[in-house]
Amino acid sequence: MTRFLFFPSLLVLWSLWLFAPAQAAEDGCRRLEHKAGRYIVCTFDPGRASIALFNRGTDGKPYGRFDPLFQALLSRGELPVFAMNGGMYEEDLSPVGLYVEKGMEQKAANLRGGYGNFHLKPNGVFWLSAGKAGVTETRAFLKRRKPVDYATQSGPLLVWRNRLHPALLPDSDSFKIRNGVGIDGQGRVHFVISEDAVRFHDLATLFRDILKCPDALFLDGSISSLYAPELGRFDRFFPMGPIIAVTVRWPFSFR
Repeated sequence: MTRFLFFPSLLVLWSLWLFAPAQAAEDGCRRLEHKAGRYIVCTFDPGRASIALFNRGTDGKPYGRFDPLFQALLSRGELPVFAMNGGMYEEDLSPVGLYVEKGMEQKAANLRGGYGNFHLKPNGVFWLSAGKAGVTETRAFLKRRKPVDYATQSGPLLVWRNRLHPALLPDSDSFKIRNGVGIDGQGRVHFVISEDAVRFHDLATLFRDILKCPDALFLDGSISSLYAPELGRFDRFFPMGPIIAVTVRWPFSFR
């Protein structure tokens, strides 16, 4: 499934990653198996890691893929160490629901009903604020009325207050590559992507039972993409809307 880009910018990125400042010992990506499915789990402490959301560049155009985003990050001295698609999007790659970047709301919350996973209520919001992260049901998030640094709405909620979404069936015949995000009891963020086609139910129980996340949110299905250099992953098959990335500061830029 993984494809690699063999051109100078990728080689530079890969070589820089080898010398990137060390993350906390518990941060980073690993592989695990659950209910006969293979997954990659990337874990970060939001109090230490620089986690952010990205959708459009300074020219107003959507990044669409990891490559242009990484070029923009490197140009300002930020080295990406992880990235993943960060929520559902419209045909123009704009977010379907609530989207906040650098404290500015760029898209209002979507409370409409409709067809598809996003509208499988309850859905929710993944948010970051002042070194903390959370996954919150959409209406509950809006009632909080607290400012956040970043937020992306998606759906359905896989797990909410330790309960699985009622529509996720253990015997479902729907198998797809899927990814999501959950917050454990220590406040750590777990980004998960399946390496095999899996059921919603299996992904949800991975978050709840194995990663001990009382709250977890589905991000997307077949377009699920990952950049995890320590595992040799640099996906580039599909366009993306919002992108989640973790970066470290680098002492020089590439301008």
